[in-house]
Amino acid sequence: MPIIEVNDVELWVEEFGDPTHPPVLLVMGSMSQGLLWPDELVGRIAAGGRRVIRYDHRDTGRSSALDFATTPYTWADIRDDVLGLLDALGIDRVHLVGHSAGGLLGQWLALEHPERIASLTTIGSSPLGGGEGMVVMRALTGEPQEPGSLPMPKEEFVKLFTSPPGEDFAIEVARTLHGTVLPFDADAQRELEERMRDRDRDPATVGNHRLAWAADPDFEPEGRLGEITAPTLVIEGSEEPVKPGHGKLIAKEIPGAEYLEIEGMGHTLPPEVHVQLAEAVLAHTR
Repeated sequence: MPIIEVNDVELWVEEFGDPTHPPVLLVMGSMSQGLLWPDELVGRIAAGGRRVIRYDHRDTGRSSALDFATTPYTWADIRDDVLGLLDALGIDRVHLVGHSAGGLLGQWLALEHPERIASLTTIGSSPLGGGEGMVVMRALTGEPQEPGSLPMPKEEFVKLFTSPPGEDFAIEVARTLHGTVLPFDADAQRELEERMRDRDRDPATVGNHRLAWAADPDFEPEGRLGEITAPTLVIEGSEEPVKPGHGKLIAKEIPGAEYLEIEGMGHTLPPEVHVQLAEAVLAHTR
């Protein structure tokens, strides 16, 4: 698959569907490879008449693995990688679908570069400018939340990350993010973890995304979601463990935004919800 140079870093990119169809860019969250957009979900969206693109952020998967001490960056650079990727692919306007922090990047781009975003879909995301990173940090350190803060992560999420890690910590993280309603396939998750580990240039550099946040923790524009004009669809799972209720707050602030709650879904994208997710994205980008 192609490696594209953007902003002095290499990004791994993969495309599906007819290149003449409307482009849909899938943006994954912090410290997450593009491979976490499941093949079946990507295929369903492409089969619906879309040019679907997924990619690895810098410091994940097959994209550049950087020495942060000599090549520091911020989340503004991760945002600009999206614009650089669109330029490299010759895409003027795109339907952006962002998961978790990818949805936050989508809001940021829709706000500051509205001419590039044909529509926005967020999945399991927090509102731009809401300070979600600080809410999670305070929850994990036991500090009191400030008045008006976003809803805290659920107890099981906090317990997982404040307890000594077990032997199969990656699987336990995936299980917790998955939620308790839909069945969790531990064997399939292990295969996915191995697949991602095998394709990672340097697994250690994924932590650079945290350093990028710490380098500029106040990067999010506050109080400006009402300025977003892109048609917006906000999706949240009924069992969201990290950002419960955050989706409704996004939909409340963006004019005309639609809100869709998917029953049983947590923070991940399991097979049981692929049909509903694909149909929602296709309808919103039609």
